[in-house]
Amino acid sequence: MDRIDTPLKDACVIEPRVFGDNRGWFFEAYSYRELARLGIDMPVVQTNRSYSAQKGTLRGLHCQTEPMAQAKLVSCVRGAIADVIVDIREGSPTFLRWFRVELTAENKRMLYVPRGFLHSFLTLTADVEAEYKVDNYYSPEHDRSIRFDDPDFGIEWGVTDPVLSEKDRNAPFLKDSDIRFIY
Repeated sequence: MDRIDTPLKDACVIEPRVFGDNRGWFFEAYSYRELARLGIDMPVVQTNRSYSAQKGTLRGLHCQTEPMAQAKLVSCVRGAIADVIVDIREGSPTFLRWFRVELTAENKRMLYVPRGFLHSFLTLTADVEAEYKVDNYYSPEHDRSIRFDDPDFGIEWGVTDPVLSEKDRNAPFLKDSDIRFIY
């Protein structure tokens, strides 16, 4: 595995080493030892998968609050997504900045999302499956959503009318939420 740093402090893209031959290919999708070598201490306690039928589906922006905050290792196992994260750690040198990367079944890249970041993705194709490896269990009472079009972030999604859940459509702006992470 190789680490590609992003402009956001502590977040990175993980490029797996893919080994192919006449049968197909193989790669390590998760290795605690390899991630630790890259400076990421992330024991996985849960793996989640989502399916989105339509192109233009937007999931997020999501996080969990303390003490159930989660770091995530996100990949796309079918189709393609524009994965977006926002640093919301007050005091961070990249506070309120966002980063976007394309994750596809073909490129096999993964995005490491540290605790204290919002996470979201937009489907670039139909029939998308995304997988999230997380370092803390899901907790409904700590689950939070922030509006995808929060003007404090200015994320350039490339769509004007995405497919949203009711939860995401009615999410508050960050300034109106109870989410607080300190760097």
